[in-house]
Amino acid sequence: MKVLLIDDHPLILSALQNIIQGLSDNVSVVATGSARMARETLAQDSAFDLVLLDLRLGDADGFDVLTEFRAAYPALPVVVVSASDRTSDVIRAIDLGAMGFVPKRASNETLFEALSMVMSGGIYVPPMSMGDETPESGLYGDTAPGSVRQRATDEGFQTHAPLESLGLTPRQTEVLGLLLQGKPNKLIARDLNLSVETVKDHVAAVLRTLNVSSRTQAVLAVGQMSRQQGGLHGWRKNSP
Repeated sequence: MKVLLIDDHPLILSALQNIIQGLSDNVSVVATGSARMARETLAQDSAFDLVLLDLRLGDADGFDVLTEFRAAYPALPVVVVSASDRTSDVIRAIDLGAMGFVPKRASNETLFEALSMVMSGGIYVPPMSMGDETPESGLYGDTAPGSVRQRATDEGFQTHAPLESLGLTPRQTEVLGLLLQGKPNKLIARDLNLSVETVKDHVAAVLRTLNVSSRTQAVLAVGQMSRQQGGLHGWRKNSP
């Protein structure tokens, strides 16, 4: 597996590189300290399996870089690894096409879990529904001053049941799969040979069943379920 790291903090970049290389002898890591260096690296060799991207870079906004890379390299999964764990940042990153979001205060085990899930075709989002988790140790040995789950609970996120227990019909399951690929209703209708109005009805039913009100929230909900179930193979969000 070939991984591109993008972080402008040298100590964090070095720590992440050591952590990722420790995953396996077959992992190759290229570390870059700026968006410019990352662009040049990908321009010379785009054969990477994964990108880990910090949101705060000295020469660019991480969200802009995420958008740029998802457009230029749509088959290349991008996982955000950020000092921020704000719900709004998680939602925005997933909405822009990130396959995962890992707060830097998370444990090494959480990072391993997230990368494994993404590489197996799943979507990783941090726990955002349970308020009983104690703070985790950070990726670099720091102790987290607060609970991500508790803050998300305070912000109104709901607990989602495992996907299999939701009772989606086979057609609704197909619609959800295409929805997670970022496809608009017209393309879903074409792929499934349905009318746009029928697709709208199915999408509304899926969102209602997931207890969410938008496509982005649906992605987050499925991401939480995939985390609970150890990954949902085939539920991959490939489009930016």
